[in-house]
Amino acid sequence: MIAAFEGWNDAGESATGAITHLLTVWTHQQLAVMDPEDYYDFQVNRPTIRVDEKVVREIIWPNTIVYSVSTPHLDHDFLVVKGIEPSMKWQRFADEILDLADDYEVPMLITMGALLADTPHSRPISVTGSGAHPDVAEKLGVEISRYEGPTGIVGVLQDAAHRRGLDAVSLWAAVPHYVSTPPSPKASLALVNALEDFLEISITQGDLPERAASWEKQVDQMAAEDSEVGDYVRQLESSKDASDLPDVTGEAIAREVERFLRRNPEI
Repeated sequence: MIAAFEGWNDAGESATGAITHLLTVWTHQQLAVMDPEDYYDFQVNRPTIRVDEKVVREIIWPNTIVYSVSTPHLDHDFLVVKGIEPSMKWQRFADEILDLADDYEVPMLITMGALLADTPHSRPISVTGSGAHPDVAEKLGVEISRYEGPTGIVGVLQDAAHRRGLDAVSLWAAVPHYVSTPPSPKASLALVNALEDFLEISITQGDLPERAASWEKQVDQMAAEDSEVGDYVRQLESSKDASDLPDVTGEAIAREVERFLRRNPEI
């Protein structure tokens, strides 16, 4: 099961952007819809009106939807969860999603999120993977989360999954805080690539690389037009380059080679 939610866990709508990409490149069908009356405050997340080509009005309610994805070319099929962080009844919300995971004998939950960070837009977006429990982190070869403080629905879902004996991993992208207005296609692409690396699969990239490059050029232009922002970006670049230098010559290159080979198995 792969899940992401709009709201507090989703800086720049990067995580839900990654989920949207998966649903674009993977054949899917709607499996379940949460009851919005149970979980959302409609004064916080208001329903919207859509008018179709026949001028027929439809109300779209804020919600969370679970999709089933069949990927016969891979070793696993997936349940993909895309929604909005609920306003209330978080424990029941998590239980309802995980009950569905149990029904389909899901062995692992992967949540995706994004946070604002002091990182330059002109460098690769870093993604951190962490386990819901030290034992899970060791088993799956990811970091142990040492975060303390307020959490979102992603943290609650991770904890509930662990309590059920379900392996739970979270992937978080670091979005430049000075350009947090959505969308953030470069961060979405980084999450998709991290998911590829973690599952050791190939995921079609579609137009994400082009949109990421266009986004970066737009931010470059903004920084060029604002000397204060430009100076700040250069400081972040220097700090990032200094801290990443050992990794650039080692693990990062190995990951790129492995990803290339997965996407080009005929080589």
